[in-house]
Amino acid sequence: TGRTPEHFIKWVKHFLDTWGTDETKEELGGLGLQDTSTPPDMKSLHFFQMDEFFPIDPEQKNSFSSYVKKLYAENFGLDQGKVRVMDLWDLGCREGRNNGELFEAGIDVTITEREPSTHLEREQADALNAVNQFCCEYEEEIRSLGGIGFFLGGIGPDGHVAFNCKGSDHHSTTRLTKLNYQSAAAAASDLGGIETARKKHVVTIGLGTIKYNP
Repeated sequence: TGRTPEHFIKWVKHFLDTWGTDETKEELGGLGLQDTSTPPDMKSLHFFQMDEFFPIDPEQKNSFSSYVKKLYAENFGLDQGKVRVMDLWDLGCREGRNNGELFEAGIDVTITEREPSTHLEREQADALNAVNQFCCEYEEEIRSLGGIGFFLGGIGPDGHVAFNCKGSDHHSTTRLTKLNYQSAAAAASDLGGIETARKKHVVTIGLGTIKYNP
């Protein structure tokens, strides 16, 4: 999200909608694309969301999943079967529950490393284990396709790329991690205030994911 992606989306949508017109051929030629005889096959592309707050309802307008589906998948005419979003709202939860309820008071990741002491902690541990498994499978899917061919993202207030905040391992992979204060503060207005933002974790692809080039 942010001005850079929105500028990119605007112009890609413009070129897709006007492909084949003399004006667009001239514009694309000026950008170095000389062969405009065949429009790009957008349905051949695989799209991976790079990060998401956890937990967050994917239908909430401030979720990145919602942003991806509306502004990228719909505008670009992508094949929905090749668009991977980070929908973690009810992942690992029993029927009728969601992670917003389970982690309303915050997230203690240590419950996956010890014996849960309450029924709620057992539910939380099951959910976090499911999220961790999701991250492993997400990473493997990206790598099985040869890695990321084109990456578009802004730079956060602390210099983060995706949600790889200051101090992230250069070989990090897709994972559940905690927001630092600067990033939480920047997201506070979208999440209902700093106290709510500070309770969130995020799922993000890693720096190693971005750099992977077999």
